[in-house]
Amino acid sequence: MVDVRVEGPAVEREEEILTPEALEFVADLQTRFGAHRDALLAARAGRRAEIAAARRIGFREDSAPVRAADWRVPPPPPGLVDRRVEITGPTEPKMAINALNCGANVWLADLEDANTPHWRNVVGGQVVLHDAVRRTLSFTAPDGREYRLREDGELPTIVPRPRGWHLPERHLLVDGARAVGALVDAGLFLFHNAAEQLARGSGPYFYLPKMEGSPEARLWALVFDRAEQVLGLPAGSIRATMLIETIPAAFQMDEMLYELGPHAAGLNAGRWDYLFSIIKVFRDAGPDFVLPDRGAVTMTAPMMRAYTEKLVAVCHRRGAMAIGGMAAAIPSRRDAGADERALAKVREDKTREAGDGFDGSWVAHPDLVATCREIFDDVLGDRPNQLDRRREDVRVTPEQLLDVASVPGARTMAGLRANVEVALRYLAAWLGGNGAVGIHGLMEDAATAEISRSQVWQWVHAGVALDTGETATRELVRRVVAEEVAGIGDLDRLEDACRLFEQVALAAEFPDFLTLPAYELIVEGPRPPQPSQARVGPLDGAAQ
Repeated sequence: MVDVRVEGPAVEREEEILTPEALEFVADLQTRFGAHRDALLAARAGRRAEIAAARRIGFREDSAPVRAADWRVPPPPPGLVDRRVEITGPTEPKMAINALNCGANVWLADLEDANTPHWRNVVGGQVVLHDAVRRTLSFTAPDGREYRLREDGELPTIVPRPRGWHLPERHLLVDGARAVGALVDAGLFLFHNAAEQLARGSGPYFYLPKMEGSPEARLWALVFDRAEQVLGLPAGSIRATMLIETIPAAFQMDEMLYELGPHAAGLNAGRWDYLFSIIKVFRDAGPDFVLPDRGAVTMTAPMMRAYTEKLVAVCHRRGAMAIGGMAAAIPSRRDAGADERALAKVREDKTREAGDGFDGSWVAHPDLVATCREIFDDVLGDRPNQLDRRREDVRVTPEQLLDVASVPGARTMAGLRANVEVALRYLAAWLGGNGAVGIHGLMEDAATAEISRSQVWQWVHAGVALDTGETATRELVRRVVAEEVAGIGDLDRLEDACRLFEQVALAAEFPDFLTLPAYELIVEGPRPPQPSQARVGPLDGAAQ
């Protein structure tokens, strides 16, 4: 008998999500796989130390037979055959409705980087997903405007992204310990929606973030196998696309698809988290691993081209979908010039991706769907994807993936200021409960703050000389923080954001994820449980 306790504040309609049966299912996953996850997180630190000492990563020798063998993942399931346009966004009612009505093929319902894990967002997001799957989602704005799902035509396939393995859930305790956030997110979604999705001709699909190698993909496969068994789902009906957004994962693309096995659907290329990972892993590896201004690191840089070309080649050799990165631009309906510049940038990025063989790509705003679709339509024609396009010409070496030194660009005071300002604005919004934030015409999420603060940390510890002749030091960064705060002016949670930024950007030791200390700032204390709700108690029949 397992004890499950919900210690978060009350959330509207929580009784529909936090049922005894749903909590029992999540507790079963936590009991079976929580310790496995803990061991994998501990292994990350050891692996990072090995890589840092060697100042390189190589392809694993022990898995060479997997890379050499001729195997393929299962064909794309219903709803994931054509993925040419995918829109991302948080599970907030208005944004969810706009995403589902915009004409995209897939909605990445983000429970991760575009969502802050306030308990109201964790549970409220599951309410939105429950209603979206059943096409009953609606929302009335404070000004009285009503938002509803369109009744004509197909809606995008709903693909949630749960939290990464590293994040806990403070408000759901299993035998007194915090549950794994990823298991809470995926478990609640599967319990309430998997059978419904299958009945509607689609299926339970996920995006899986922040993994660092094939053992972590294998753990997801075990979780999905267990879920299918407990919920009575067809074997292999749960499918997932993995984000290759860490540098260790870039060296194990084949292996990760192989270990996810019948659940594998594809891979995705994520820019900011990938650069953040390069800094994190090689943060003290010397000047050859110090990046220029983050705005100067484009997807055309040699190391980024190697990364994306390898991803497409691996995916298509294995029959998996290759999905391109984010178009984060927010088109302007008031400034024609800004709108034209944003669309030109999106067109350039998506033209490159479609030409390289990607099967689809991400946008962050409904107004970008038509542009992305037009570009992929031109390349795909009547085909739903490019799985038949094998990139046999691609031969990527470890040296190419790690060629940070060849990235063009300078290290500038303007770049430092941009990192500080954007990070402060985003963190203030994140602490207030908003994980998808429009800043200077771009839709930013937690990956933006991670690359910003990690670059500041690396520049300070490397003693980088800026274009002004000044050296990046803690004192200089603190001065810039004060100046940027004065320029930002009145902003909720800005003071907390400043303290958090200094904690994760100027610490002596590099914090692995800023969202971990940030999470501790937002958790709300427990309130007395209410007997009328399914909040506390031992669950008969839960995993032993």
